[in-house]
Amino acid sequence: MNYIMPITEVLSSNPALSVGKEDISLNPASVLMPLFIENEELNVLFTRRSRHVAHHKGQISFPGGGVDDADGSLEETALRETEEEIGLSPENVTVLGQLNRAVITYSDFIVYPFVGLIPYPYDFRLNPCEVERLVPVPFEVFLPGTALKEPLTAEFEAVSVLGPAYQYHGEVIWGATAKIIHDLIEMILEKFNLPGMR
Repeated sequence: MNYIMPITEVLSSNPALSVGKEDISLNPASVLMPLFIENEELNVLFTRRSRHVAHHKGQISFPGGGVDDADGSLEETALRETEEEIGLSPENVTVLGQLNRAVITYSDFIVYPFVGLIPYPYDFRLNPCEVERLVPVPFEVFLPGTALKEPLTAEFEAVSVLGPAYQYHGEVIWGATAKIIHDLIEMILEKFNLPGMR
C-alpha cells in the first residue's frame, strides 16, 4: 500500500502555517519530506548531513534549511534548499501539503515541514558540503507495530534529547526529523483505520 491518498487527504485539511510573531526569537527554516514510490511501495527519502555543516552534523534529516529574505514563501524555502542539497528540481516535486512546525530548542530553530511526492529513480546531485549520502526508508518502518515506539535518548553536542525515534538498518532517525514523521503518522491514524497502521 502506498498511503498517498490518506496522506494527501490529511494534509489538505491541515492549515498552512507562516512564521508567527511568537516564533521571531527562533531561526525559521523549512524542510521537504520527499516521498517516492518504488515497486508499488511508498518510501521516505532522508539525507545524512555532512560533517561540514554548521548545525546537526552527521544526523539523518530531511533536505532543507534557513529562510532567505529572497524566498517568497516557506514552501519556496524548502524547495530551494532541497535543490541546493540534493539537486532535485522544484518542478519535479508535487507538494502535497504542510505539516505542523517543529521547534528545535537545542539549536534555536523552528522548522516548517512540507511533504512532496518526487519521481524515482532520479538523477540526484548531492552537494558534498551539506550531504554525505541519501537514506531511503520504507514508509511502513514508521507505522505502529513496526516502529520503535519507546522514546530514545540521543546525545547531541553534550545535550540529551528525549523524543520519538526510529531505527532502520543501523540508522537512527531522531530529534525534529522523527517528530515530523511521528506527527504525520498520528494525523493519519486520527482519520483512517488502515491495514498495518494499528
